[in-house]
Amino acid sequence: PRVCVVGSGPAGFYTAQHILKHHGGALVDIYEKLPVPFGLVRFGVAPDHPEVKNVINTFTQTARSERCAYYGNVTVGRDVTVPELRQAYHAVVLSYGAEDNRVLGIPGENLPGVYSARAFVGWYNGLPENQDLKPDLSCETALILGHGNVALDIARILLSPLHLLRKTDITDSSLAALACSKVKRVWLVGRRGPLQVAFTIKELREMINLPGARAVLDPADFTGLESAVKDASRPRKRLTELMIKTALEKPVEMQVAAAGAAAPREWGLKFQRSPQEVLPSADGRRARGIRMALTRLEGSGDSAKAVPTGDVEELECGLVLSSIGYQSLPLDPAVPFDSQRGVIPNSSGRVEGVPGLYCSGWVKRGPTGVIITTMNDSFDTAQSLLEDLHGGVLDISPSREGFGLVESILHSRGVRPVSFSDWEKIDAAEVARGKAAGKPREKIVDPAEMLRIIGH
Repeated sequence: PRVCVVGSGPAGFYTAQHILKHHGGALVDIYEKLPVPFGLVRFGVAPDHPEVKNVINTFTQTARSERCAYYGNVTVGRDVTVPELRQAYHAVVLSYGAEDNRVLGIPGENLPGVYSARAFVGWYNGLPENQDLKPDLSCETALILGHGNVALDIARILLSPLHLLRKTDITDSSLAALACSKVKRVWLVGRRGPLQVAFTIKELREMINLPGARAVLDPADFTGLESAVKDASRPRKRLTELMIKTALEKPVEMQVAAAGAAAPREWGLKFQRSPQEVLPSADGRRARGIRMALTRLEGSGDSAKAVPTGDVEELECGLVLSSIGYQSLPLDPAVPFDSQRGVIPNSSGRVEGVPGLYCSGWVKRGPTGVIITTMNDSFDTAQSLLEDLHGGVLDISPSREGFGLVESILHSRGVRPVSFSDWEKIDAAEVARGKAAGKPREKIVDPAEMLRIIGH
């Protein structure tokens, strides 16, 4: 059987890995719109979390299997359509993730100084489409809307001492911008309360221990939570206890003394506030603050809803980052898409009403969870596909040409795919540039330059 996987992030690679491991004869081709593979492992994981990127080693082993091939620089839906892929392969798996962000839907969100977390993360991680973002970091206070791990990542990058970032694979241009940054205070704002935050304890602890930055948590926000959290799950309990402990601790005078007279950088969590409007500066040219509706919670636990109380509050900030979630987009008119939920309608990864078409990862279940969640989810989709092969649901009697057919289509459209060994040349160039600068790699952010390196 010839199987095609669209997308080379964790969902794509884990799906391919499971099929290759559990079917001794399957051939898997992975298509990717960028010349370079690995999706959010390369472009989403924070530069100061190199250990999370170790999965790249596993993905590389998968890509080097003689039954697997990688074709980068191919945009499915434009360079080749899904119906064309379905003619070339016995099964097609869509694992292309969530390449857009949810919008706030409030006045002023398009003002200069307002950015989506997705674009900001893409900027410091070298995602080609965000290389020209040039965020304005000339203000003292930044506000991040959202209480997830991505929000904490951004706060940490904004407040981290430069000597820590210099040793990472953060891009050169964003490091230069951060070196001139005036930001010294970051607020993370959420619509709900401390019991509904979506970040995990590891990320929170890292933020609390960030050198040169102090946590500002209001003890009043945590009153009575010890009893409320008694019956919560262990991770939720430990996370809440850490927030309470941090809120009640007195700032260590020693740290202040050690930092000299300079005011340390600081960050804090604000709860039960929902953004209403980004406020423009006097000349209307940029963001100067944000108006928020104060909320109260109805219900409890994860299902609690934030309801406006009628009171509002304004907060001065020159930088607003919206970290309220990523969003998948429809890929091809031939593929059903639920635009309300931003997913492809499916059952255990089988796309509804289209036999032989599957999906895995964020486009299957929505943009939540960490790499391990995506791994399990992708194995689940791969398992559905293998069951359909064994059960005869997928007819593999007609031989399919696989890449042979796709190659002629791409050639006729003037598209030249990039192979995995091409990527390894780009990889070597990045590592060599990084070595010269004392960092693990210096990412190349311009696709045209990537293609020049491999003589495309």
